[in-house]
Amino acid sequence: MMSKEKKQSYIKDMTTQLDSSEAVIVAHYQGLTVKQLDELRSKMREHGIIFKITKNRITKLALEKTRCKDLSNLFSGPTAVALSKDAITSAKILTNFSKENKNLKILGGIMGNDILDVAGVQNVATLPTLDEARAKIVGILRSPAQKIASILLAPGSKIAILALEKSKK
Repeated sequence: MMSKEKKQSYIKDMTTQLDSSEAVIVAHYQGLTVKQLDELRSKMREHGIIFKITKNRITKLALEKTRCKDLSNLFSGPTAVALSKDAITSAKILTNFSKENKNLKILGGIMGNDILDVAGVQNVATLPTLDEARAKIVGILRSPAQKIASILLAPGSKIAILALEKSKK
């Protein structure tokens, strides 16, 4: 049993973590072994994501003071939350882990100010991460530059042939 001071401290810490997180995903973990939970936590930790098992009644009190208050109905039973700055990465990790371990059941979450149901979390998991999106943009931007460079580096005869072909069109 928690003392009153510990409860107040827990509520304060949870409120701070909920407010500072861009994404909060709620899941049930009943049936997962300690080893599986440790594996999931270590995957999350690698990406700076906090995955913690919650005390439902006290967590609901913390939720009341945050933008996540609409999630309070998800907190019943053996509940855990993933708190992160990167919604896509946390959704991907949880979705992939739940496919491998049927005992992890994603209930929903919040991304920014948008409430997500299970399907919403799975849709977010299909989005490219920030690094993947940057790589795609760089690839798109590099392609025209490479074509221009190859034309400029080509011998004069190839440029003349290219210009002749373009003028025929």
